[in-house]
Amino acid sequence: MKSLNSPDLAARSLAAVWHPCTQMARAAVTPPLALARGEGPWLFDLEGRRYFDANSSWWVNLFGHSDAGIRAAITHQLETLPHVMLAGCTHAPAVELAEKLSALTGGALGHAFFASDGASAVEIALKMSFHSWSNRGQADKREFVCLRNGYHGETIGALAVTDVAVFRDAYDPLLMRAHIVDSPDARQGPGSEALALADLHRVLTERRGHVAALIIEPLVQCAAGMAMHEPSYLRAVRALCDEFDIHLIADEIAVGCGRSGTFFAFEQGECGWPDFITLSKGISGGTLPLSLVLTTETVYQSFWSEQVGRGFLHSHSYTGNPLACAAANAVLDRFASDQVLEKNRVQARLLAEAFAPLATDPRVHHLRQRGMILAFDVREPGERFAERFHLAARAHELLIRPIGATVYLMPPYLIDAPTAQFLFQAVMATLTEVLDHAA
Repeated sequence: MKSLNSPDLAARSLAAVWHPCTQMARAAVTPPLALARGEGPWLFDLEGRRYFDANSSWWVNLFGHSDAGIRAAITHQLETLPHVMLAGCTHAPAVELAEKLSALTGGALGHAFFASDGASAVEIALKMSFHSWSNRGQADKREFVCLRNGYHGETIGALAVTDVAVFRDAYDPLLMRAHIVDSPDARQGPGSEALALADLHRVLTERRGHVAALIIEPLVQCAAGMAMHEPSYLRAVRALCDEFDIHLIADEIAVGCGRSGTFFAFEQGECGWPDFITLSKGISGGTLPLSLVLTTETVYQSFWSEQVGRGFLHSHSYTGNPLACAAANAVLDRFASDQVLEKNRVQARLLAEAFAPLATDPRVHHLRQRGMILAFDVREPGERFAERFHLAARAHELLIRPIGATVYLMPPYLIDAPTAQFLFQAVMATLTEVLDHAA
């Protein structure tokens, strides 16, 4: 049998697979990287060449590929109970996961609803917010507020509270109308937070009694190019949501699970908890699709009834899949036993020290970091910068996908001093190559 090679597999993929977030006409020009295996922070192609997974395979991989502990948990569950419907049944992995997540909020968010992916979790939170108000006799509360340049997923409901044109515009006629308010993006200057809060206050005042919820990405708006804001913004929006009696949805799909420096990014606001937290991506350690919505006793009780129509009738066949829950439990056990957050603070410092020279590099600006997320913007990127950078980086053993002119790292939690220096050198070599070629 002829051995499989990367060009053959890439060609077959282009013929048979419709790749996500990809214009397939461009994929034919720049074929996908055909990978064979992963180990730690590295991915290997069919010829054995390695690539550091600098973006954690779309922000999901926490502890490296093929992590032994997570793999063992999945294998054990596979040998006992791979799946059972969660309607009318239950199982230990789902119960234990819900209990552990509730404990991480001090019991404030004591009810977990399971889903499959981030966009599904956002859909659930939006539906749950509206339905909760309706069950409480406030059906006029059916509008949502979101942030400029925010991203919450690409299903119809999630897209309605997303303000990224490349994802949203084609489907705009299908979407409900959300209120888009200014972002506290610190790149806009020192007054950005105050302006954003004033705009939010204006909308909530004008639409008092009609808004169900505000949805935000705490601390980092990721798809906006890693737009960062301070924890003070979280305190202020929590106060405004209380003042106007609306729900606050914290979309922690990307920034949860330790990425920001705390397990939940919202913790850094030191203002209590939101009414909903959505989790996905890192919760299963980069292994199996899983998302959750955590919410309060008040929301939960608003659905408590003998009337079927007052219940939250949302589901999918793999809700609370035991294999995915077992992986997530292994992830939480690692946080509980291995001082992950303390180690992340050390790793974040190593990244900051390695990339410090960029602060004076005239080719870039807005060097910024929040926990294990580091980013900078390129001043004169030229056409198709993200594509060119991604392709050039492969020659420097780096798998990385910029967002527009923003180069960012969101690596697995496996950074030591030599690795941080390797990443800096690889990024610098790629940046120089790409910009020099453009010139």
